[in-house]
Amino acid sequence: MKVRYTLRARRDLDAIFDYVDQRSPAGARAVKQMIERRIESLADFPFMAPETEESDTHELTILRYPYKVYYEVAGDEVWIVHIRHTSRRPWRDTE
Repeated sequence: MKVRYTLRARRDLDAIFDYVDQRSPAGARAVKQMIERRIESLADFPFMAPETEESDTHELTILRYPYKVYYEVAGDEVWIVHIRHTSRRPWRDTE
């Protein structure tokens, strides 16, 4: 499967990396590598994360870091739709 990002998800990643990089460049590299590694694994295991209450949307937990990746599977593609810190309100509540 091919993994693709929505514009929103790309902006989420940039914001996360910028925020962490300002506080700890080494930490930012570790966070970035873990998020990217977990997302890349979706190409081989697209249904590894449980579905949310929102039909067809999955919630992937980033191990060791307080982030969640929300994604959808469409045909032979995995679409990363949103990435957020777990201390924030649930993302569907903010829209």
